[in-house]
Order: sequence, then structure tokens, then C-alpha cells
Amino acid sequence: MPRIVSITLQNTDTARPIIEAITTDNPGAVVHDYPGIVKIDREGSLIIRRASVEERIGRDWDPQELHLSVVSMAGNVDEDDDYFSLAWSH
Repeated sequence: MPRIVSITLQNTDTARPIIEAITTDNPGAVVHDYPGIVKIDREGSLIIRRASVEERIGRDWDPQELHLSVVSMAGNVDEDDDYFSLAWSH
């Protein structure tokens, strides 16, 4: 049975393109929009692709920049120069 992973980001101008990239690249993701934060849940795994964020912001983006907007996350982290992902190990 797959478990739910989640990421919660500040609801800021900086984070909104990241949120858009996450929802586009992760079909089935459920977005909870609250005052000040956006929580995104998905069954199994969730990935944030550098190229998807760069396409939306129009500049180079390092996945490490994500940490400036993160409030919380649930899942095991896997980071690379091209992506940031969350999943539960089996």
C-alpha cells in the first residue's frame, strides 16, 4: 500500500512557480491552499524538476533554492542537480 508524501511551501511569489511545476509534473497531486502556505500531497512519490521550475521563472534554478520556501515535508529526500524528490522507502 503506497504511503502519502507531502511538501508544504510558503505561499509567496518565489514559491508559486515551484508549486505550479510540482502540480504539473506530478499527476494526482492534491493541493491544499491555506493562508500563507500550500501543502501538496501525493501517493507514492513527488518530484520537483529543475527544468520545470526554470521554464516558469525564466532563469537558472538550483533545487537547493527550494529550502528557502519549505515549511515541512514528509518522505525520504533524494536530491540531485536536476531534481528534488520525496518518496517512502519500501
